[in-house]
Amino acid sequence: MADKNERPIKVMAENRKARFNYAIEDTIEVGIALTGTEVKSIRNGKSTIAESYADSKDGEIWLINATIPEYLQGNRFNHEPKRPRKLLLHRKQINKLMGAVDREGMTLIPLKLYFNERGRAKLQLAVAKGKKLHDKRESEKKREWSREKGRLMRARG
Repeated sequence: MADKNERPIKVMAENRKARFNYAIEDTIEVGIALTGTEVKSIRNGKSTIAESYADSKDGEIWLINATIPEYLQGNRFNHEPKRPRKLLLHRKQINKLMGAVDREGMTLIPLKLYFNERGRAKLQLAVAKGKKLHDKRESEKKREWSREKGRLMRARG
């Protein structure tokens, strides 16, 4: 049985189109460096990561174009909504991700922004390759066929 102090994982923002637009090779959980008003704003549930991506700069990995709106009670200590945010990884992980991006033409896409059981803000980052239009059509056909198959099986009994 779970302790009373343990909290479940609470997803605050999700990039639902990522699995349709990209072929996901690998995922990794990373920390994210935030200010106090950013954490409070994320807890309000208004942040978006749909059009964001991660990029390497000066040997570090940064989250670009993620929107965390200003905290209403933040007054002069508020943050900039679309500022680049540093992702917290070990050096080996950074080297592995940068190598995949440089050599294999992969992209780093955020899938979920959530608070883990300890209450820390985490980001699920995916190493992905962009799908072509025909790949997207094929995945759409598979999804439609599985829905239709389920309907047929239920109708049959």
